[in-house]
Amino acid sequence: GDGQADGRADMKHLLGGKGANLAEMASIGLPVPAGFTLTTELCTYFYENNGSFPPELRKQAESALAFLESRSGRRFGDAKRPLLLAVRSGARASMPGMMDTVINVGLNDQTVEALAQQTGDRRMAFDSYRRFLETYSATVLSSALRGRLEKVLERAKQRREVTDDHELLPEDLERLVSDYKTAVHLELGAPFPEDPQEQLWGAISAVFH
Repeated sequence: GDGQADGRADMKHLLGGKGANLAEMASIGLPVPAGFTLTTELCTYFYENNGSFPPELRKQAESALAFLESRSGRRFGDAKRPLLLAVRSGARASMPGMMDTVINVGLNDQTVEALAQQTGDRRMAFDSYRRFLETYSATVLSSALRGRLEKVLERAKQRREVTDDHELLPEDLERLVSDYKTAVHLELGAPFPEDPQEQLWGAISAVFH
C-alpha cells in the first residue's frame, strides 16, 4: 500500500497472479490497501509435508500483520478499532472460482459493535457480520453449511414478510447472526470461531485445501 510493494507483475511464479498484479498496482501508485502475500513456495511445502506449514510462518505472518496494523492505525481483534482482513486464494495461472474470497475476517460479537459505533450504521455492521458468517462457514468450515444457512436466511425473510435481503431490519440481522451460529454449532458440534486469530488461520488453511 501507499505506493510501496515488494513484488512485481512478473513474479506470478512466486506470488501468484493476484499477488503479483496487486504488487504492481501498488508500485505504480494505484490505491491498493496494504496487505501481504503467502508465496506459492508455501503451497509446495504444504503438500510435501502432509498439510503442515513451516514453523517460521506464524512469526512471519505476525510481523506482516503488525505492519498492517501500523499502517491502518487499527489492531486485529481490537474491540475498539478493529482491523478486518480479506483472505483470497491465488495461483500462478488464473483459476476462476477456485475459492470464495473471505472478507471481514476478524468480525465477532465484540468487533461488530465497534464497527457499528464507528460507522453509525448498525444495519451495515450486522449485514457485514452475517455475510462473513455465511462465506466463512461454507468456505472454511464445511460446504454443507451453505444450504443450511440459506434456509435460515429464507426463514428470516419470511418472518419479516420480505423477499430481498436488503429489506431486513437491523434487529432481523442481529437475530440472523445468532441463528447462523446456532446452525453452525448444530451441524459441526462446535461453535463458530470467535477468536480472530483462529478465523485467520482457518481461512489461510482453507486456501491450501
